Amino acid sequence: MAMRHKRWIALWTFWLGLGPGLLPAVETPPRLVQIRDISTLEGVRENSLLGYGAVVGLNSTGDRRQTLFTTQTIANILQKMGLQVSPTAIRVNNVAAVFVTATLPPFASPGTKIDVTVSSTGDAKTLEGGYLLLTPLYGPDGQVYATGQGPVVLGGYTGGTRANSVQINHPTVGRVPAGGMVERDTSVDLTKLGKLSWLLRDADFTTAVEVAAAINRHFGREMARAVDGRRIEILHPELVPGTIPALVTQIENLSLTVHPRAKVVVNERTGTVVMGKNVSLGACSILHGNLAIEINTEYQVSQPQPFAKGETVVVPQTTVRAQESPAKRVELREGATVDDLINGLQNIGATARDIMAILEALKAAGALQAELEVI
Repeated sequence: MAMRHKRWIALWTFWLGLGPGLLPAVETPPRLVQIRDISTLEGVRENSLLGYGAVVGLNSTGDRRQTLFTTQTIANILQKMGLQVSPTAIRVNNVAAVFVTATLPPFASPGTKIDVTVSSTGDAKTLEGGYLLLTPLYGPDGQVYATGQGPVVLGGYTGGTRANSVQINHPTVGRVPAGGMVERDTSVDLTKLGKLSWLLRDADFTTAVEVAAAINRHFGREMARAVDGRRIEILHPELVPGTIPALVTQIENLSLTVHPRAKVVVNERTGTVVMGKNVSLGACSILHGNLAIEINTEYQVSQPQPFAKGETVVVPQTTVRAQESPAKRVELREGATVDDLINGLQNIGATARDIMAILEALKAAGALQAELEVI
């Protein structure tokens, strides 16, 4: 009797057009994370560095002679070495001008090793086998914070001639592992901080309030408050020298539940669609159809009859054929989930770019209860 009852439920579900993939959405449980995973301590941050240098030792794969800034760079380097050479007399086949970038980590002190990235600025073919000369790295204030030097490591290569060549990955950008040396102390003195504040990576008022509540529960007193949707401020921290790292450790290891915001990210260049599990849809009906137009041109030779006065000509024969497939329908009920939408679109043969257009139309129709971001 129980089996017959379940069979009738399945038949009624199929008859109503719901299908096993279009059942009511199940609410996604909140995620348990640590404060360190969703926020950073104010004042503790990375800094970007930039420099200009030259990669030498290339096997005739460097910049061409008409790249004027490369020849000028080599002339300036030789001038610092005591040699006076005209830039017009320099061949730069084995040299490539590059921009050197690096990230200065927090609490970096002189002598700290960092990785640097070199990127060709001229028309070099590849940086394979090159060596980065000593290059000063500047901060946004124009001060030198580090220097870079060392062998360049690539993640790709190129070979062959222009007519017949092969290229793997990107051979004009490489890295110098541990090739940077910090020269200026930029570490933050925690003892001079008047207050401690945590900044959320993604602004959200609910998360900010819950972070402050988790801190207050741990210490048993009103110690933190949410200033806005991103900042959580410690009201009366015990800023005693030597105790701040321990205090920060206790706070950043606290766990709390977060409720992720419903969001859909679309990349139209690569055809990538990423949707969160908690994205819900309103009741809607989607019609999808394709119009295919095919134009073929065949060339036929028209020859005159024997002994006739005429010329042989080529006559194009153009055939135009249009075919439109019938519209396919997907129906979703209120509260449908992402799985319901994807399953329905896959059943009608929609591609990734079709799904992008459908998502944009759903957002415009008000049936997509999520933030749609196109990157």
